[in-house]
Amino acid sequence: MSFVDTLRQWDNAVTCVDRQDLTEALRIFLAIQEPNSKIYFDIGCLHLLNNDLDAAEKAFDCSIGKDEHLAVAFFQRGMTFYRKQRYEESLADFQHAFKALRGNQLIDYKALGLRYKLFACEVLLNVALCEAHLGKWEKAHENLVKALDYKIDTKLNIIDRALDSALKQKLFKPVEFPSKVLFKPNRHYVAELEKKDYLGKAKVVASVVPQDAFSGFAPLQPQVEESPTYPKEREVLRALEGQPHTVLYEFVPETSDELAVVPGNIVFVLQKGADNWASVVFNERRGLVPYNYLERLEISLASKQNAGQGRSQPPSKEPPTRPERKPGLTPSGKASGDTQQKDEQSTNNLCIVKVCFTFNFAVSVPPGCTYAILVEKISKKLNLPSTSITLSLTSEATEESIITPSTEMEGVWRRATGLRITLWCNTKEQTDGNPKSETLHFVALHSYESSSPEDLNFHQGETVTFLSRVNQEWLEGECNGKTGIFPASFVEELPVDGRTMK
Repeated sequence: MSFVDTLRQWDNAVTCVDRQDLTEALRIFLAIQEPNSKIYFDIGCLHLLNNDLDAAEKAFDCSIGKDEHLAVAFFQRGMTFYRKQRYEESLADFQHAFKALRGNQLIDYKALGLRYKLFACEVLLNVALCEAHLGKWEKAHENLVKALDYKIDTKLNIIDRALDSALKQKLFKPVEFPSKVLFKPNRHYVAELEKKDYLGKAKVVASVVPQDAFSGFAPLQPQVEESPTYPKEREVLRALEGQPHTVLYEFVPETSDELAVVPGNIVFVLQKGADNWASVVFNERRGLVPYNYLERLEISLASKQNAGQGRSQPPSKEPPTRPERKPGLTPSGKASGDTQQKDEQSTNNLCIVKVCFTFNFAVSVPPGCTYAILVEKISKKLNLPSTSITLSLTSEATEESIITPSTEMEGVWRRATGLRITLWCNTKEQTDGNPKSETLHFVALHSYESSSPEDLNFHQGETVTFLSRVNQEWLEGECNGKTGIFPASFVEELPVDGRTMK
């Protein structure tokens, strides 16, 4: 019989004992072909419950034969001899059990699968009882006094009562092993007996056959007798719109229409502009990425044939230089005809203003624009009134660096380099008696973990400050000092004075 079969029958027998079906449990135990010492011990305990003392003695003999250091087996065989009134043999087994304790107060068999603690003081009490039956009252008294050295608080009463009886030369009750307490197999081994489906059921992920739901093994297909005279055209399997590309370098966006990617991401290029910028799709979001940061990914049936031809060199450690943006390419990939010409005229020569607030953002304004146009752009981005915004040329707002409506803007725009300038922004509450414009806030209905660098992490119940709407499904916000985008369905708006975001 294999170890697995033995383990399964052992577990079934113990389960029957728990159900009080002792007859079926004993039948299963006796059917095990090669029992170990623990199983023989369980068989002997069941025989004792049935008062079959001869069968119990044989079972404990086999248990001790398998493990000569199993003290609890000596203890149980000693109880079997005691019930058969064979006190000398019972005394010898109790002495063997005490010797197996090796001077310890107890042995806890829990680690071996038996919920029982064998105490040295209890073994010595049974030794004294056997000597009392043999008329050796002095030795019985000596063993009971010796038991006091091994006693613990919970066992003190039974030893004191036994001493009182021994002084009066009266017999006392023995300490018996609890009924229906058996060795059980290792629960970790038992858990492995259940069949587990590690592979699961196969399902079709992608197929060239429309509505293909077959997930088994197909029979051999008939072979073409004559090969075609011309090579077959390469068949490309497209899963999404656009041409798949692999990202080679990390790209950090500087404007709201650019998309953050990291090496290893798979993006789908919708359109490539003449300025070496590409409109791509990644995680259902569209944006602009430098095309020289990407490498075309071929997914074809002929990939194995071309595997050994012209392998591309690994990318260098340093990413290529950022290409200059030219008007005409939008994240949606739609830039053609009159619309493209209008966009070129409207976005040409715009100045990018990087605003350092509690978070950083950028706005586009015409170079040399007035203070009113600049502050209006920033106030719309922050959803604050323009009168509560203070702009500065440096991080520390001083009289020389603060920009006011009376400031000469020509001097401000002369600081721009390559149509880019950085300003610092501070806000203050209105004190002119008009109602203060409140920032919209959301409460997180669910926790959201980012899947890309531009996403915003938050946990359920946290408050998210609204910054801007990306589209109908995504919002931009700030939480715990960090900014990013997040799904609108994960939050619920907190109304402020009856005002909500439409």
